[in-house]
Amino acid sequence: MNKLFLSAALPVLILAAGSALAEGAPTDPTAAAATNPPPHFPRDLTPAGVKAADDHLALEEVDGAEARAFVAAENAKSLSALTGDRRYEPFRQQAEAILTATDRIPGVSFLGEGLGNFWQDAANPKGVWRRTTLASYRTAQPQWETLLDIDALAKAEGRDWVFKGADCLAPDETRCLINLSDGGKDAVTVREFDLTTKSFVAPAQGGFVIPEGKHRLTWLDRDTLLIATDFGPGTMTESGYPFIVKSLKRGHPLAHATEVYRGQQSDGGYGVSPMVFRDKAGAVEAVLFNRPLDTFRSETWRLSAEGKPYRLNLPERVAVEGVMGGDLIFSPDQAWSFDGRDYAAGSLLSLPLGVLGEVRLDIAIDAGRATIFAPTLRQSLQNVTVLSDSIVAVIADNVVGTLKRFTATPNGWTATDIAVPANSAVGLGDSSKSKGQVFVSTQGFLTPPTLSLADVSTGALTELKAAPAKFDASTHVVEQFEATSTDGTRIPYFVTRPKNLAMDGTGPTILFGYGGFQASFPPAYKPEMGKLWLENGGVFVQANIRGGGEFGPGWHQAALRENRQRAFDDFAAVARDLEQRRITSPRHLGIYGRSNGGVLTSVSITQHPELFNAAVIESPLIDMLRYQDLPAGASWIGEYGDPRIPGDAAFIARYSAYQQLRPEVKYPRVYITTNTRDDRVHPGHARKFAARLGDQGHDHLYYEDTAGGHSNDADPVANARRWARHYVYLSQQLMD
Repeated sequence: MNKLFLSAALPVLILAAGSALAEGAPTDPTAAAATNPPPHFPRDLTPAGVKAADDHLALEEVDGAEARAFVAAENAKSLSALTGDRRYEPFRQQAEAILTATDRIPGVSFLGEGLGNFWQDAANPKGVWRRTTLASYRTAQPQWETLLDIDALAKAEGRDWVFKGADCLAPDETRCLINLSDGGKDAVTVREFDLTTKSFVAPAQGGFVIPEGKHRLTWLDRDTLLIATDFGPGTMTESGYPFIVKSLKRGHPLAHATEVYRGQQSDGGYGVSPMVFRDKAGAVEAVLFNRPLDTFRSETWRLSAEGKPYRLNLPERVAVEGVMGGDLIFSPDQAWSFDGRDYAAGSLLSLPLGVLGEVRLDIAIDAGRATIFAPTLRQSLQNVTVLSDSIVAVIADNVVGTLKRFTATPNGWTATDIAVPANSAVGLGDSSKSKGQVFVSTQGFLTPPTLSLADVSTGALTELKAAPAKFDASTHVVEQFEATSTDGTRIPYFVTRPKNLAMDGTGPTILFGYGGFQASFPPAYKPEMGKLWLENGGVFVQANIRGGGEFGPGWHQAALRENRQRAFDDFAAVARDLEQRRITSPRHLGIYGRSNGGVLTSVSITQHPELFNAAVIESPLIDMLRYQDLPAGASWIGEYGDPRIPGDAAFIARYSAYQQLRPEVKYPRVYITTNTRDDRVHPGHARKFAARLGDQGHDHLYYEDTAGGHSNDADPVANARRWARHYVYLSQQLMD
């Protein structure tokens, strides 16, 4: 492959009891509210009723005068409390040293005959895109050639440019599409770049330049792009994503692009996407379009040789992984029947493209070749790389990574284990069909990352780089436990704690959770957490609650829509299990979550304030009764439900934290933080929650940064300040 993308894959998210919560948790956190609704709970749950009950609508105006004044006042108060703490400056310095360290592993992708890398450090906080050879990369001091200096570009053009990745055309990979974000937003400007001259190709020379937007685009050939973008009025869904794909020829303006596929304006999800699959020589094997119906359901279409799209006979919940020799490699996220055979959700399948079309070709299906992998109850397919004659996949087994190579034989697929360290997270990086290689990373909570190169033909794994330790891991140990949720489901979680922790409930503990969008969280090395938290005697807990993908599609779908409460119950069950094990207690237990994790943490605080003494609620969704009206909220309706539908509004209202706040309940002092330039999760969520906490007299901290976007990847120096604020707050609440 020849892509380096830095943006997140997820362009990723009950009526609380009354005053009794201040003294103890009722069995049902929604019980008291049935007769005693919170003061700002809407009289009716229609969009008009929800809006009428909202006294902070002005804070939804990203750059409105009232919003700016609110942010300025809140920032001043929070910065005084956090940066004025004696720990702030040491924390900031330690975090910056980690995030800008020159001994980090440079993450690489295949780039022509060499390797490409995007690098940020103290001297180049915006970063440089550079390349080297594999032979040089293997050495202790690789020789790097700078291709594009983002700091210099931003200065020269007077823009707050953030590099969001490059897509280079195979097989020579000398022409690349560079994605540049203004301030870290998901929306990007795209410019063509020539690696032979190390310069942008000017429009006058036929260079592709696409104005800012949330594009979905890829190379078709050297002179043609397939692009889904804003083509003018009526060409975007209500989520703000495109539903039309056009072919754009070199030297032509966007207005002259030719339509090749069209979804519908009512489509949900993240917008239609073109996909071009190539063989190891760079020749096109298939052109597909993914048309999302909602967050998780989609249609898959193929472009015929005559340029006409036709729908493939695939399940609506499916992940397309690649093409191999005329076969489509894919994983259904639902139980699926085809050609008289049943296939399990979460399996990995191979079927000829010719039998999946509207007009089926006369191709026999080999039953032994169709199923590549089928998971057991506690296994899940995590990452897949499709090469020319083999497939490499990460299989999670009880949340711990294993690595397998699958090879087709006359009697079916043969699986071979590729040895990786035990109890690790295993990740697949960029791959090259022409070279038959894929990058593999391994890491653990106390084990720094290692980057290796797998030769798929032999299954050999060769270590390339090992990151040095960034904190003293000798003082801590990692354990895995299970908590029992409200409905009896066993919820796994990891504890990283001091070896000599006194099991008396005094361990200062951060409990992290996400629980959404089928995102998995295996063991991972978090150097800033280790330095700022573990080295100071802290405990870190990672809960693998339902809604995630740790055990495949079923684990995710168990907490969708009306079943969202299960994720919150799972999280509370882990908190109680930690208390029962005497690892910590409510006085010393804090929670952290961002994005969809902001739903989790805000609800946890409103439903169970008695369980926690701190919450970092970052870049959050919180007002779940209006989230669909805040960009790009409507794209997540498949996850949460649609508040405009009465039945959906009823189950969402039972937990939406913004409406569930109560003045009489004693909440811990929470820390809410977001980013003005976040165009994925609107800053209005965080602002309004902080404002209502203040209205009701609840102590809280709110801080809003002005740049960085949802991914917080714009600047490692700014990111160091962010982490320092987080850990100062957590230390104040849980250690002091």
